[in-house]
Amino acid sequence: MTVDLADVPPRLRAAVEAALGAAGIGDGHLSVSLVGAERIAELNREHRGRDAPTDVLAFPVDRGDAVAGPRELGDVVICPAHSAEVVEATVHGVLHLCGYDHEADEGEMAALQQRIMDSLR
Repeated sequence: MTVDLADVPPRLRAAVEAALGAAGIGDGHLSVSLVGAERIAELNREHRGRDAPTDVLAFPVDRGDAVAGPRELGDVVICPAHSAEVVEATVHGVLHLCGYDHEADEGEMAALQQRIMDSLR
């Protein structure tokens, strides 16, 4: 199996591959979309109850449950206007799709994200 990156902007594919590799994910499909502030604010309001733009949102689909065919990892939505670094926002969102949660862990996601970013530089 391989990861389907057809729905990831070409300039962000290395970041997606690095994050997936670090998380031990070797197959499936995901998408990364770049949107404006109005759209990400709408998504943030609908899905998180926060009425403001943000840098990145992740919408996981399957969590590794046994399914027929390739895994559908989910969607990452990034607002470049609210992101200090789009590549880092991509890594952050993909790690969320892989099950990491910086709001619930003890720094593991942040440390992994930093290692991935260091490997991309």
